[in-house]
Amino acid sequence: MPEIIAGISVPDSPLARAATALVRNATDDTLYDHSRRVFLWGSLKAAARGLDVDPELAYVGALFHDLGLIPQYAKLDRRFELDGAEAARTFLLEHGRTEQEARNVWLAIALHTTPEVPHHLAPEVAVVSLGVETDVLGLDLGEITDQQRAAVVAAHPRPDFKNRILKAFYRGMADRPDTTFGTMNDDVLAHFDPAFRRGNFVEVIQGNAWPE
Repeated sequence: MPEIIAGISVPDSPLARAATALVRNATDDTLYDHSRRVFLWGSLKAAARGLDVDPELAYVGALFHDLGLIPQYAKLDRRFELDGAEAARTFLLEHGRTEQEARNVWLAIALHTTPEVPHHLAPEVAVVSLGVETDVLGLDLGEITDQQRAAVVAAHPRPDFKNRILKAFYRGMADRPDTTFGTMNDDVLAHFDPAFRRGNFVEVIQGNAWPE
C-alpha cells in the first residue's frame, strides 16, 4: 500500500523502490530527508498550480538531485548538478523509461540551482525546482498549508537543516571550486573558505584572447 504524506502518494513501484534504496544507501539522513521533502513540496506546489506531473519521474528527480554531492557520484571536472543528472538518466533508462523521460529528469536535476528557467520547461523539470526552492530557500511557503507543512516535517524532520545543508553543499564542492563559476554555489564556498576567490565574468571578457 503506497505511503501517503500530506495527501501526496509516494510512488511505490519497483522503479521507485529501487530509487529509494539507492539514495537511502548513498546518503545521510540530512540529504535523504531533504530529497524526500523536495518531492513532497514540489508535488504539493505542482498540484496547486495545475501541473500534470508524472509522479515516478518527479520522485527520481527529487531523490537524485543532490547525489552529485556524494563522493561516489562526484566528478571533479564538472558541476555537481550534472553528476546527479547523469546518474538519474542512467537509472531511468535501465528501468525502462524513454529517452525523453530520462532527458526531462536530467534537465530537472541539472537546472535545479538555476533560477526561473525550469519553471518554463516540462512539469517534471519544474517540480524539482519547486521542491528545492521550498525546502532550501523557503520560497512561496504560503502555498503550503500549516497542516501540510506539519505532515511533511513529521515524516522527514529538519533538525538544524540550514546549517547541515550548507555544510553538505560545501563538502560536495570544495574539491572543485572552478565548477561554481557563474552559479550561486560560489556563495557557499566564499562563506566557508576565506581564501576562495570567485571567478569574475567581466574579467573573463576583458582578459580573453580576442584583441578587441
